[in-house]
Amino acid sequence: MKKAKIIFWTATIIIALWEAVMPMSTWIFAPEYMTIGTKALGYPDYFAYALAIAKVLGVLAIVYPKTPEKLKEWAYSGLAFTLIFAFISHACVDRNIGYMIMPLAFLGILALSYHYKNKIQSLN
Repeated sequence: MKKAKIIFWTATIIIALWEAVMPMSTWIFAPEYMTIGTKALGYPDYFAYALAIAKVLGVLAIVYPKTPEKLKEWAYSGLAFTLIFAFISHACVDRNIGYMIMPLAFLGILALSYHYKNKIQSLN
């Protein structure tokens, strides 16, 4: 049980830092860089802001222990879709292998968090 919790929280904290803390700190401390990544892929500026808000809400739903289980499932799904579509966008637009692998790596970490969340629940 302890090992499962350590793996869950390690993976979840990595996701929280990548999907919520980084976009929000960019928005707050360096707003001029907020749209660089999405603009390069051909998305409108407002998409970066909507995406950042959705990611933060998803991470909050995953991290907050009293979030209803159905909402956590939706949050994991939403974050998974953003990572899958980030991979697809990079594969279709800039074909930079580093940019393509990064969302897949974080998708793996998200899957680890999800798997161990379910493992912890089944042990309780």
